[in-house]
Amino acid sequence: MTSESNSRKSISVVIPNYNGKHLLERNLPSVYEALNNAKTDFEIIITDDCSTDSSVAFIRQNYPHVHLLINDKNHGFSVSCNKGIAIAGKDLVLLLNTDIELNKDFFESQFKYFELSDTFGVMSKIIGAKNGETQDTARFLKYSGFKIKANNFFHLENEDFLTPTAYLSGANALIDTKKLKDIGGFDEIFSPFYCEDFELGLRAWRLGWKCYYDPKSYCIHDHSSTTKNYRTRNWVKAVFFRNRLYVHAIHLSRTRLVFWFLQITFIDMLFMWMGLKFYYYNSFGMFLNNLNPLRQSRKRMKNLMAFHNSTMSMDDVIKKMNKMIEGQTIIFRRN
Repeated sequence: MTSESNSRKSISVVIPNYNGKHLLERNLPSVYEALNNAKTDFEIIITDDCSTDSSVAFIRQNYPHVHLLINDKNHGFSVSCNKGIAIAGKDLVLLLNTDIELNKDFFESQFKYFELSDTFGVMSKIIGAKNGETQDTARFLKYSGFKIKANNFFHLENEDFLTPTAYLSGANALIDTKKLKDIGGFDEIFSPFYCEDFELGLRAWRLGWKCYYDPKSYCIHDHSSTTKNYRTRNWVKAVFFRNRLYVHAIHLSRTRLVFWFLQITFIDMLFMWMGLKFYYYNSFGMFLNNLNPLRQSRKRMKNLMAFHNSTMSMDDVIKKMNKMIEGQTIIFRRN
């Protein structure tokens, strides 16, 4: 290795897999190419989430050096990622979906972020495989009434400016390993999927760390989501909205929490009924049934903040992000 490579942080790639043999076959070569081009020490960890295809046999036969973990039953995204994170032994963890192809120079512009002591992690631009359109960039954090929103995509005109983002996409997130383990990885209450990356980012910001978007690196997404393998479409939607409710229950201040609950009970319920979106009532029911686990998640967050001597509220995080991009030309992407 060169002296340059020795100065670069080592990388543990953590990939959850569920019936993704065809995706691994297509995209793993790009992961190895990007890692080799990064000229640093690395390892690849794949957690198979009880696949029913030939994923395990494919990995064992073609990638014997991969650390392969096998779940005894299907747990979902957060549990599978956490198992990989637990054994990650390198400086940085790259959380990566199976349906992501990395650009050959994916890591080149991302190492600089970790020269800053308060960096939690960085994500790259996500480009669609079919049409080449940008699918994901930085996320702007704001309130809509009393609800937390991060659905406005943006980038800065000055690509050399360090761009904050509300959270790091679980599809490609390069994160400081020590901080990721300190924070406890993903909250498994969000199983099987959705919003766990959003909540992780909010946790990091509230502990005083920063999440960044790097516009100079990119990956390609072929949109081969495995959520279609789970039950019905309405059940998947119900899980999504349930997990959105979870995020608020964990991170809103007590005062905002009261007004948020009134907003979702008397306004959202009405609009969902009028829009015939009855799956939302299932979401709300699942949310109410899990109030005790949510109290535990909220308590863990409180303990983390005490341990890290942080008093950052969601209001503080929004102000901090806005302050960071003050004076910059912001370009919002149309959804």
